[in-house]
Amino acid sequence: MSAPLLEVRGLKVHYRARGGAFVRGDVVRAVDGVSFTIGEGETVGLVGESGSGKTTVGRAIVKLAPVTAGAIFWRGEEISALSEKAFRPHRRHIQMIFQDPYGSLNPRLPVEAIVGEALEIHFPEMGRGARRERVAALLRQVGLPPEHMARYPHEFSGGQRQRLGIARALAVEPRLILCDEPVSALDVSVQAQIVNLLQDLQDQLGLAYLFIGHDLGVIEHVSHRVLVMCEGKIVEQGSREEIYRHPRHAYTRRLLAAVPSVAA
Repeated sequence: MSAPLLEVRGLKVHYRARGGAFVRGDVVRAVDGVSFTIGEGETVGLVGESGSGKTTVGRAIVKLAPVTAGAIFWRGEEISALSEKAFRPHRRHIQMIFQDPYGSLNPRLPVEAIVGEALEIHFPEMGRGARRERVAALLRQVGLPPEHMARYPHEFSGGQRQRLGIARALAVEPRLILCDEPVSALDVSVQAQIVNLLQDLQDQLGLAYLFIGHDLGVIEHVSHRVLVMCEGKIVEQGSREEIYRHPRHAYTRRLLAAVPSVAA
């Protein structure tokens, strides 16, 4: 049996702090023993209330948060203990889309530079002309005109900026994209457009997603399996149908009861 695309095993991310949520003594247990897998082409939803630790899980996978204990495996190879230099070849395979579609884009750079930056890093042999063609193709893929390459982030709407974030993530041909609440900052009508785009891209490219969010409706719509996170731990996991139709944990039932239209 082949290894899963990604395996997270006993992951802990603890911080020193004087006070706050999940604190024991002077330690914040932001993530406290989380384990799960993601297969090729699968969407795993990670849902929980604000402060549950779900975003920290995603950040730890891409080395934006320090791993205190546990291990992360990419296609059977442990990557959590790698140095930044050793991890760099893996970074192109695991990309991230951030919650804030404006704050995650450099306001001083035009679109061509924002989307093309990763190409320069991971494909240094690619000439400027080829890079420009690749950026144009990426913009078309996410529904933006290539003529917008010379524009700056402030010239775009929130939904368009999130499309730019998706184009940037796609640039280096990843196999897994960590979607950190990618639609929570957008209007409801725009949310649907971005969710549909992500699903279309998954169908076209065979992408896997870890879809992090607190909106139970969105998580139900996009996910094959769902992980429910509370106070740094996964308290329940299962197929979409199991979690939404037959929740076992009291916390899951409470989350669903707060959104009757989803639970119905």
